[in-house]
Amino acid sequence: MLKNENSEQNPPREILTEGKDYYLENGYWVFTEHYLLRRGHCCGSGCRHCPYRKKKICK
Repeated sequence: MLKNENSEQNPPREILTEGKDYYLENGYWVFTEHYLLRRGHCCGSGCRHCPYRKKKICK
């Protein structure tokens, strides 16, 4: 029996749009403030466009 790809173990993946959610710089993905706001929290990785870091509410 095959597992359903949309089960709780494998939630549907979000589609990201280049130029809106991220851009490529020297082979790295740089997430935009738009995407980071939609994500809803700071990951603590020091993202360049982190809107939460500006407000000092990161971990």
